Amino acid sequence: MTLDDSQLYYLHDPMCSWCWGFSPTWNKVKEALEDKVKVTYLLGGLALDNDEDMTLQTQNYVQSNWRRIEEKIPGTKFNYDFWIKCKPRRSTYPACRAVISARIQNPDCETSMISAIQKCYYLNAQNPSEEDVLVSLAIELGLDAEKFQLDLRSEKVNKMLFAEISLAKSLGMSRMPSLSLQTGRGLRAISIDFLDPDYIVGQIIS
Repeated sequence: MTLDDSQLYYLHDPMCSWCWGFSPTWNKVKEALEDKVKVTYLLGGLALDNDEDMTLQTQNYVQSNWRRIEEKIPGTKFNYDFWIKCKPRRSTYPACRAVISARIQNPDCETSMISAIQKCYYLNAQNPSEEDVLVSLAIELGLDAEKFQLDLRSEKVNKMLFAEISLAKSLGMSRMPSLSLQTGRGLRAISIDFLDPDYIVGQIIS
């Protein structure tokens, strides 16, 4: 079955820990929907630009959230060395802009950049709030580092990020991750099960 002219919106943030936990299931959903429905990624912008260190309270909150995800979604891994090796900043906008900058150079690299950011953050204990980390990921993906860095700092990309955040809000999407299906009959939210891709696909193709 092909859902002609339908569009599935996926609201995410590359530094959203629940999105990281959801990623194996999401990949299976995308595979099942290949050639059946257009998938559009929307960046939610979880945390504004901020150069200040996370407070100890915030650090403890994020770490407790990681532990909850490990319990709720078996197999999800986090590298807690991040809290020792890195300067934790509560800012995901740089990583969001990196996804857009990768997409501008090569649309096929959008999902690759998302995955690279997640792995460097959650598995390799690197901080994707830092520009040098993001540029190194772009190089690993074969992107033009100079153009990537210029785009990353540009007002154009910043406006594109805010446009995506605004679009998500206009669609009634706020939680990350979340899914909404746009068809000729309108827009409807798709319930997420972090462990069951068939449940999600069944709501889309029925």
